[in-house]
Amino acid sequence: MRKTTELRNLIKKTDKDFLVAPGAHDALTARVVEMSEFPAVYMTGYGQSASHLGRPDIGLMSMTEMVARARNMAAVVDIPVIADADTGFGNAINVIRTVREYEAANVAAIQLEDQVVPKRCGHMLGREVVPVKEMVGKIKAAAAARTDPDFMIVARTDARTNYGIDEALDRAKAYEDAGADILFVESPESIEDMYKINEVLTKPTLANMVEGGRTPLLPNSKLHEIGYNIVIYPTASIFYMAQSMLRLMQHLKKEGSTVGMIDKMISFEDFNELVGLEKAIKELEDLMAG
Repeated sequence: MRKTTELRNLIKKTDKDFLVAPGAHDALTARVVEMSEFPAVYMTGYGQSASHLGRPDIGLMSMTEMVARARNMAAVVDIPVIADADTGFGNAINVIRTVREYEAANVAAIQLEDQVVPKRCGHMLGREVVPVKEMVGKIKAAAAARTDPDFMIVARTDARTNYGIDEALDRAKAYEDAGADILFVESPESIEDMYKINEVLTKPTLANMVEGGRTPLLPNSKLHEIGYNIVIYPTASIFYMAQSMLRLMQHLKKEGSTVGMIDKMISFEDFNELVGLEKAIKELEDLMAG
C-alpha cells in the first residue's frame, strides 16, 4: 500500500479514528518515532530550522532544503510522513512546484499555511495572514498539482491570535471548500475554541500540542473526545534533545569526562541497531556480491 493511501486510511472523520503523529526534527528522530510504534511522523519546520540551521522558525529554510530533509526522513521510515511546507514558498505558481517536489520526496501529506512572508512559528506573536482569496488559490493549486489523489493537503490558518476564532473558522471553511483534506486551525487559546473548531468543520481536524505554546496542552484522550482526528507534537523532540545536550555539555565541562552520563545515553549497540547498521552492511555485501 502506498504511504499516501495508508495515511488517508488512518485519518477519517469518524468517532473511532485518532492518529498520533509525533514531530521529528531530523531523520534519526523519525526512526525513533517509528521504532516506538507510532503509525505516522510529522516533519516539523520549527525543528528543521533549529536542527539544520541552528536558527529560529521565521521562514529561513528554503524549499529545496525542506524537500531534502523530507526526502531523507521518508527514505528511512516505513510509516507515512506528514511534512511541513510553511507558506508553500511563494504564490500559487510556486506551490505547484512545491507540491510536486514534496510528492517526489515520498511524503504522504504536505502542510500549507496562510501566513505572510516571512512567516513565524505558529505560537509566536506578530503573525499576519494573507488574504483568504490568495490562500484559497494556493490550496486549489496544490490539489490540482498532485499526481497521487491520496496525497493529502493540510491547510493551516494562523488567523486566531490576531483576528479571533470566528475569522479563523471562516478561513478554515473556505480552505475546506477549496479542496484541503485536513484542517489545521493554529493556536486556539481555550478548550472552548477547540470544541468550536470541531463543531463547525466537517473534514478531519488537526490539533497542535506545543509545550509552552498558546494552546492548552491536553492529553490525547481529551483531544479525541473534543473531536480531533490527528494530533502532532512538533516541538517535543527538539526541546528534549536541546535540554539533554545542554546537560551533557555542562557535565563534560565541569567533570572533564562523560563517564557520569553514560547511563543516560543509548548504548553503542542499540544505537547501531537504531540506524540500521547490520541491514546497511548486508545490502552493501549483496551489492558487491552481485
